[in-house]
Amino acid sequence: MPNTKRKAAIVGAGLAGTTAGLGLVNAGFDVTIYSDRDRASLRDDMPPTGTAVYFGNSLEYDAEIIENLYDVGTSTGMSVRIFSGSGETRTPVLEFDRPFNYRAQAVDTRLRADDRLGRFLARGGQFVVRTVTPDDLDAIAAQVDLTLVATGKGGLSLLFPADPDRTVYAKPQRQLLLATFKGLNRADHQFAYRSSDGARHNWFTIHADFGETFFGPYLHKDAGATRAFIGFAKPGSPWVDLFKSATDTQSARDAVVKLFATYFPEDLALVAQLEPLHEDPHSWFLGAVTPTVRRAVARTKNGHPVAAIGDAAVSFDPIGGQGAQNAVIQSVLLIRALREHKGKITYEWLWDQFNTHWDHRAEAATEVTRLFLGDEKYAAHAELLFPAAAVNAKIGSAFFDFLSEPRPLLGIQTREQIGKFISDLAGETAETVLARFKAPKQFAQAKAGDRSLVST
Repeated sequence: MPNTKRKAAIVGAGLAGTTAGLGLVNAGFDVTIYSDRDRASLRDDMPPTGTAVYFGNSLEYDAEIIENLYDVGTSTGMSVRIFSGSGETRTPVLEFDRPFNYRAQAVDTRLRADDRLGRFLARGGQFVVRTVTPDDLDAIAAQVDLTLVATGKGGLSLLFPADPDRTVYAKPQRQLLLATFKGLNRADHQFAYRSSDGARHNWFTIHADFGETFFGPYLHKDAGATRAFIGFAKPGSPWVDLFKSATDTQSARDAVVKLFATYFPEDLALVAQLEPLHEDPHSWFLGAVTPTVRRAVARTKNGHPVAAIGDAAVSFDPIGGQGAQNAVIQSVLLIRALREHKGKITYEWLWDQFNTHWDHRAEAATEVTRLFLGDEKYAAHAELLFPAAAVNAKIGSAFFDFLSEPRPLLGIQTREQIGKFISDLAGETAETVLARFKAPKQFAQAKAGDRSLVST
C-alpha cells in the first residue's frame, strides 16, 4: 500500500526545528529534519541560544507538542531594581518585587531541543546530517508537501529578506553576555533581602544609563539546577568592554562579579559565590541581535514555497524573553492549521499562516521587546508603569503579564490608555497611585560571609 502521509522537511535542529518536527510527526506527517551538526554536537559543542524562558502562556502551547519534562528552572516572580549614575552619583531610582500570575521556566535550549529530537526519532522521524544550500533546499522542497526553514545558515537567510514595514531596528540595541553558574543553592533566606519569594524570583536589575541584567533559576543540560545571567549593554556603555573581557568560563564569571561589584554592590555577597561551569566550556557566550522581522515565506529558484519559523522568521533581542516563546507558538499555530487544511500547501496559504501568527503573537512580542529595551516609543510606559508597579502589587504583576501574553500592550499606547490600565487595576485614579511613589534612599544588601550555603 503506498504511503499516503503528507511529507515535510525542516532545515535546522534547534528549538524551533525540533518543536515543529515533533509536532508534525504527532500530526501524522512523514518528517525529515536536516542539520549541519549531528545530535551529540548539537547538544554538547555549542552554546545555548539564550535562557529560553517560557513565561506562562507559552507553556500551555508547548504542552500541545510535548509534556513538561522538567521540574527545575521554575520561577514565580521578578525582583526589579533600577539605578542611575555611577560612583558617588550612583542613585537608587525604584524597586519592586512582584509574583507572576503564572509559572515561568528557564531550561537550556540544548536540552529542550535534544529531548524533542529524541522523541521525534522514536516516533519515526528522520534526521539527516548535512549542510543545506539554497540549491539543496530547492531539490528538497520539490519532493515534499511542506518545507520549513529554522536556520539562517548556508545562505538560507537570503531567501527571507527583512520586511521594512515590520522591522524597527537596523542594528543591535544591546551587546550581550550570557553565562551559567553553579555555587548557590535555593535557600530562600539567602535572597530574602531582595525578594519576598526568595530564590524562586528572578532579578531584573537595570542601570538607566548603561544597561540591564537578568539573573534567575535555570536548568542546565548536565549540571542541573544552576543560575543563568544575561547582561544587556547599551551601545557606548562601559559594560561593552567589560563583557568583551570574557574569553572563557572563568573570565565570564569574573566579568559578572566585577559588574556587580562596580554597579550593583548590594548583590555582591551572593554573586561572588557563583562558580563557573568549567565542565561545559560553552556555558557562556558573547553576542548581539538585530531585532528583525523577515518576509517569512519565499519561493526557491524553481518556485517551490518555503516558510521560515522561529528566529529565521522573527529575531528578538532576548531582553523581553520572546524568542523561544515565539518559536513554539508559531509552530503550534501552524500545526493546528495543518490539521484542518487538507489541500495543497501553497505559497499563499503559508503567507496566510504567518500573517495569522503576526496578528496573534509576533507583532505584540516585538512591541514588548521594544518596551523592555526602553524604546522612545514607550517612554510614557516607563515613566508611569514602573513607579505604579512599585506601589501596587496588582500593577507589578500585570506588567509582567506582558511577557506571557503581549497582545494587551497593543491597546495600551497613549498616556490616557496607560492611566486607565493603572486605574482599572488599582481601583483608584492613576494620579492617586503615582502620588504614593517615593524614591528609595538605599536598597537592602545581601549578607556577606554565608559560605555555608555554597553548593558542594
